[in-house]
Amino acid sequence: MKVLAAMSGGVDSAVAAALAVEQGHDVVGVHMALSKNREQTRNGSRGCCTVEDASDARRAADHIGIPYYVWDLSNDFHDLVVEDFLSEYSRGRTPNPCVRCNERIKFAALMDRARLLGFDAVCTGHYASIRNEGPKGARSLHRSANMLKDQSYVLAVMGPEGLARSVFPLGDFADKAEVRAEADRRGLGVGHKPDSYDICFIPDGDTRGFLERELGEQPGEIVDTDGRVLGEHSGTYGFTVGQRKGLNLGRPAADGKPRYVLDVKPETRQVVVGAAELLSTRTLIASDVVPFEDLDKGREVEAQIRAHGEAIGGVITSVEAGREGEAEIASVSVELARPIRGVAPGQTLVLYAGDRVLASATLDARA
Repeated sequence: MKVLAAMSGGVDSAVAAALAVEQGHDVVGVHMALSKNREQTRNGSRGCCTVEDASDARRAADHIGIPYYVWDLSNDFHDLVVEDFLSEYSRGRTPNPCVRCNERIKFAALMDRARLLGFDAVCTGHYASIRNEGPKGARSLHRSANMLKDQSYVLAVMGPEGLARSVFPLGDFADKAEVRAEADRRGLGVGHKPDSYDICFIPDGDTRGFLERELGEQPGEIVDTDGRVLGEHSGTYGFTVGQRKGLNLGRPAADGKPRYVLDVKPETRQVVVGAAELLSTRTLIASDVVPFEDLDKGREVEAQIRAHGEAIGGVITSVEAGREGEAEIASVSVELARPIRGVAPGQTLVLYAGDRVLASATLDARA
């Protein structure tokens, strides 16, 4: 196959590209320049897509012996990922920008360009596996053998069409140390490069500061479940459901127990706080459903709402079909076997059957 290898400049994508060549594919490397700041440099292990990363990717491609290009996708990234991030927080929701980047940049914009240029598939260094274990032997997305690095959660949004044009050579590596050793063995020069963490466009890790700079101060009240004013804030975007720290209320609850964010209401500029037990729910309701196979009412599933969170068993209680011309499934509801805390609108819900991905969706509400 003719394969386009996305090369971030890190060890994972470099090894993935080398393995794709070894598997006999005709491989071309491409680095996606996502930052509008051309002088951005790496700050410790934070951030990605820096000038150092582009140079590291080029050296790895040269060593592997494949053509290498840099594609400027910074405008797409800003419009489809950063602006979405700001919009979701301003609406009182909690988005996952890595999910949006995978959906709209790495497996939409990149695949569109690859297809137009005649490539059969896109190869990345994501930790996930592709097998033919779906209904009737269809291609299916599975968790990685390395559960600590598993990225099936953030990849689930690509859907079956994206999966059909993807290659994940690292899916069977059980440990990151094995990947680093593979890089060293091949002389790729990035074997001991630190991983990037946090949100790439907030390299200092200060999400609240970033939101305040971009959205400006929007002062409002922090209230309890009875509407009593307990404090003030500079913007509802600085809070997410389940948050405990940073409330700065100044006085404890009557029972002395900690308070948590229960709801964020940007329309009234209110943040509602209360006891921990009020955070728990067993009912998940989600829309923007991306199914890999049929979702039937009564089907047992495992539900995961955070990238490295626990998958909790449950049952699909309703599936609403989309209207003509819209998505195949409009919404899905799941009743969990036990309560889960900190469910926030805007989070990504991924449903599994064992280690196989069934669907991705966006959480709307909790009951």
